[in-house]
Amino acid sequence: MVTFNYETEFEISNESILENWVKTIISNNGYETGELNFVFCDDEYLHKLNVEFLNHDTFTDVISFDNTLGKLISGDIFISVERVRENANEYNATFEDELHRVMIHGALHFLGFKDKSPEDEKMMRYQENGALLILNN
Repeated sequence: MVTFNYETEFEISNESILENWVKTIISNNGYETGELNFVFCDDEYLHKLNVEFLNHDTFTDVISFDNTLGKLISGDIFISVERVRENANEYNATFEDELHRVMIHGALHFLGFKDKSPEDEKMMRYQENGALLILNN
């Protein structure tokens, strides 16, 4: 089950499409969807989590808390809508494209994809781009 939660004045209008998309990406990677929660919030909310749980005193667009058991993907993905909007402007992308990229980025972490090294980051971008192609076709 994929759920969408809102801690800010923002709401996704096409939840069922995005839920099916995320489930498809998880399934295509040989996993099953457990309880996956997307929480949309503002910079302040996500910054507090970043400091409290990760000891990082920085703003970020997404934080993922992985509760996966074996092949059952579960966890919480917190997304700062403010940061996504700013990143979309910076990268000359639409807000929706950047939002979808960040959403699937969080889910890809649960599938084992990393982004700490240049090689890992390249593979993460490849996976994100492939997932976005599926959504947009």
